[in-house]
Formats: sequence, structure tokens, C-alpha cells
Amino acid sequence: MLTIIIYKIILTTMVVNIINELGNLGLGEYEARAYTELLRTDEPLGAYEIAKNSRIPSSKIYEVMIKLEEKGIVQSAETGSVKKYIPLDPAEFTARHRLKTESFLEKFIEEVHSLKGDSRSSVIFNISEYALLIDKASRMISLAENEILVSLWNDEFEHLAGIISEAENRGVKVAIIHFGEISGKSGQLFLHPIADTIYSEKGGRGLVVVCDSGEALMGTIYRNGTADGGFSKNSGFVTLAEDYIKHDIYIMKIVNRYESELKKRFGDNYEMLRDIFSDREEGR
Repeated sequence: MLTIIIYKIILTTMVVNIINELGNLGLGEYEARAYTELLRTDEPLGAYEIAKNSRIPSSKIYEVMIKLEEKGIVQSAETGSVKKYIPLDPAEFTARHRLKTESFLEKFIEEVHSLKGDSRSSVIFNISEYALLIDKASRMISLAENEILVSLWNDEFEHLAGIISEAENRGVKVAIIHFGEISGKSGQLFLHPIADTIYSEKGGRGLVVVCDSGEALMGTIYRNGTADGGFSKNSGFVTLAEDYIKHDIYIMKIVNRYESELKKRFGDNYEMLRDIFSDREEGR
């Protein structure tokens, strides 16, 4: 009996903490209670059940559920004569909140700079979470109007392939440098010939995205799954990222046409070509 009481106390404390955190993320108290109640169950609930279990006044519950639907935090479905609700996955909820916050901050910075007569932001935003890195890349690609340059590995390609194809379908030009084995095809694709060497040197996978020559994302995904990167519309940052991808493409075009000659002169993994502190060839 004592164990059950302790469990209920712990559970109640957890629920209260979750409701408070949801309040910090912009939900009203009743909205937070309703969403938390849906997360506690494994099946859809009707408005009456949600109100009863979460102590929301029945006169308020329908207004609360309408607000949660409008915010995309719950979805409804007709089950017989009763309308029932299911919650948005917490991971997706937090990802959306991050993106919304990031978008707000970017817009705020741009508006502040425009007050000073500077239409381009010089700020570089640090990104230290893998999910946020992918979300930012996805949003950039989805908003691109003219051209997209991408350098990536297959893990990230699988996340972005669909949205890259959508960009192509609306007429955006796409060029991709791809490292390692590939699971599909999008855009003008160039396969990097020494992916293993690059991975060993960098200790992880690189991701670079440049859209419309106006914004760039650069990041590294390490072996332990952590990520480190940055996003900016700063012209120097964008030019650096754009030139990085373009020069890799130039090299891939040369390698694709003169591979045997290059290996003969510089070694199987182009060791001598990549040695920037010397200018030597095989036998010389």
C-alpha cells in the first residue's frame, strides 16, 4: 500500500513538472493539462474524458481542444458519434518549438539590422543538436527558390532526399557532393572517391547546405552522434561554404575524367595531391 502511495506521489510530481514546462513553451494551463493527459494514455480520448481526468472545467474543454488543434498539438478523429483526440509526439512538438523560436530570432535579428541600414545579418547561429541541424537544412531547402548546393553523407541524404526532390520539382537547380555509399539519387550528383579517408581525418560526417547564394549551413556529425555546426546569412560565411562545395564539384569532374592518370601521378588515394605543403608526384 505504501509503495502505491509513493508511486502516485512521484507520478503526480512528474505531471506537475511537465505541465509547468509546457507553460514555459507557450501553452496555457488548461492546454498543458489536456496535452499531458493525452500523453499519459495509449488511446484516443474524448473531450469529456480529458476534462474529467485533468480537472479542466467542462465549460472550457472544447475551447481548449480547438486551440490545441489549431496549434497542431493534437489531432482529432470521429470515433462513432464521439470526437476523440490524439497528441502530437513530444519529440516533434519540441522540434517545432525549436524551429519556431529559431525563426523568430532570425527575423528579429534581420529587423534590428534593417533599422541600422544593414539588410543582411552578420550573426552566425550555433547548432549543437543533430535533429535541429537536419530541421534547419530541411527548412532551408524547402524555401529555396533558385539553386541548392549540398555536401553530405548517406545518413543525412536519407533525411533530406525527399525535400530535395520536391525542390527539383518546383524548378530549383540542385548540385550534390555525396560521400560514401548512396541509397538514392537526387539532383546533379557527384560521388566523392575517398570517403573513408575523409571520415577518418575529420572524425565524422560533414553537412554543408547553401541556398540561393544567400544563406549557408555548415556542420559536423561525430561518431558518437553529437553534432556541431552553424547557420548564417553573413556573406563571408556563405561564400566560404559555397566555394567549398563548388571546388569539390570541380575536382570531381576532373577525377571522373582523368582518374587513372591522377592515381598514377598522385597515389591511389591522391595522397600527394592532397598534401598541400608539397608539390610532388610519383617518381619525382
